[in-house]
Amino acid sequence: MTKPPLTLYLAAPRGFCAGVDRAIKIVEMALEKWGPPVYVRHEIVHNKFVVDGLRDKGAVFVEELDECPDDRPVIFSAHGVPKAVPAAAAAREMIYVDATCPLVSKVHIEAQRHSDNGLQMVMIGHAGHPETVGTMGQLPEGEVLLVETVEDVATVEVRDPERLAYVTQTTLSVDDTADIVAALQARFPTIVGPHKEDICYATTNRQEAVKAMAPKCDAMLVVGAPNSSNSKRLVEVGARAGCRYAQLVQRATDIDWRALEGIRSVGITAGASAPEVLINEVMDAFSEHYDVTREVVETAVENVEFKVPRVLREPA
Repeated sequence: MTKPPLTLYLAAPRGFCAGVDRAIKIVEMALEKWGPPVYVRHEIVHNKFVVDGLRDKGAVFVEELDECPDDRPVIFSAHGVPKAVPAAAAAREMIYVDATCPLVSKVHIEAQRHSDNGLQMVMIGHAGHPETVGTMGQLPEGEVLLVETVEDVATVEVRDPERLAYVTQTTLSVDDTADIVAALQARFPTIVGPHKEDICYATTNRQEAVKAMAPKCDAMLVVGAPNSSNSKRLVEVGARAGCRYAQLVQRATDIDWRALEGIRSVGITAGASAPEVLINEVMDAFSEHYDVTREVVETAVENVEFKVPRVLREPA
């Protein structure tokens, strides 16, 4: 039986970003240096395949520092942690390595600088997301107010409307965030913004590639985890950019082939914590069902690299 033809558009950039790459490398180097087990507070990045692979090598994933013994190294995830966490690790004289993405650390530094200048912070982010928890935990209780939507801006209660600054989670929808920033600026005209956009280059680049790809596609699949903020935003961006069927899949086994019946083109991209092996797995699955012609939709070239902490570069 002949396979139906299908044009497969592949977004570029897609998948791993420099911060994720660095965080995974930190766990692998820690295991090499100190041997297993090495403890990791929270999933190092939001991807089950990656986490399971590191667990197989001897990483132990926990939610809180209390679950770690004093005598084994602990790594803090790429999303960042409240200030109280490294302070508690230091008090217990633990070896700890901070795998916080440098672009998240930039937001932490920014928040502290504004606070030192007497400004109360407004954070645009998702409640409960580890990055939001980590950023809000850089300052004392009440110093960072969270807004998730344009509607939240109307009701947020501030100490002094003339003494405000804002920061954002690094993995948000660029367009949604712009609307929230506009609402903040309309209500608080003197609010101070970041020197440089907080939404990271990787989030922005992946969303731009999806916007370019979506109008060409009957369907779009985003390879990523359901708890990955940047992956879920890619689905939303794809749908908003004109793709009538945009779905998140963790693996090729999650593809709903019945929903794709009759399509002639599909776009594939991946969140910043999804490895290329899973993207290839999805593309191979399409090749089994269709006579595939591949086209790359490239909107940017990334060559960012972040160094791992010095403690891992020094001999044991």
